[in-house]
Amino acid sequence: MRPEELVGITPATIVPMRQDYSIHFEAYRRYIEWVVSQGAVGLAVNVDTGEGPYLTAEERREVIRVSREVACGRCKIIAGCGGPSTTAAVANARDARDAGADALLVFPTPAFLNDPLDPKIVVDYHKAIVDASGMPLIIFQLAPLFGGVNYTPEALEQVLQLPEVIGIKDASFDAGRFTVTRDIVRRASHKLVLLTGNDNLLLETFLLGADGGLLGYGAVGVGLLVEQLQAVKRKEFDRAVALQSRVQGFCDYIYGRPIGDYRARCKVALVAMELLEPGDTYVRPPYQSLWEREGERARQAVERYGLLKAGVPAAAR
Repeated sequence: MRPEELVGITPATIVPMRQDYSIHFEAYRRYIEWVVSQGAVGLAVNVDTGEGPYLTAEERREVIRVSREVACGRCKIIAGCGGPSTTAAVANARDARDAGADALLVFPTPAFLNDPLDPKIVVDYHKAIVDASGMPLIIFQLAPLFGGVNYTPEALEQVLQLPEVIGIKDASFDAGRFTVTRDIVRRASHKLVLLTGNDNLLLETFLLGADGGLLGYGAVGVGLLVEQLQAVKRKEFDRAVALQSRVQGFCDYIYGRPIGDYRARCKVALVAMELLEPGDTYVRPPYQSLWEREGERARQAVERYGLLKAGVPAAAR
């Protein structure tokens, strides 16, 4: 997989779940078809938005297989991969490769919270995944708020030297750190793609130089994100700014407090968009379904930002 194939919007997709917490794969197929139709260049599966850490190994493999089958070459499949140990990360990477993923988004592990962080720990971890799987990697800088780590510049510079690394997702939720990361990416010895994961700074990070986005908000706002990023790339800045109230406004609803409920809000919003049924809005415990509490608020947000019937073809409305 080439870095330039990641330029654009890669949504981190949800998985529809029934009341017994089983994945409703037929609903998932319909949902993925809609996501691809909106202009996504990739699908990030088995990441936090898709409850990857809470799925079984077989469920993760099936999510990759189904995603690849539905995408049918129209976009790439990026699989979440992580530890906490190197041994576990290597096993997950091989599983993802064998199931048909095109690249891996590698989550930071608790070991990276070492202070000071030895860059060798970071490099060795990612190199072990590469050596075992042969897969292209996307480095994941994830704010501690979400259980991740913001890398030191030294650690980032060294891990980005691995030739198998094709890009980095910056989800630091900090504009200053994003610009530092951007400058490190630009100094790298080989071509890398910078993907924003900053759902709170969407337009800002597009304007600051992101090549694209790998975003949980993309699970519901993929079409809006594609439109805004394209406007920035075409230097149609008035158009990009005009979209901001819808793009960021809907995102701010999805990422309302508590932030950890964003995946459940995505599922409820998808019901209002006529892409899911209420019975598919469950999430794996310890998180809780929000359908009863959030259904009307989600409908109002979807209506306010012009996304009612987003899953219904115009000719059928």
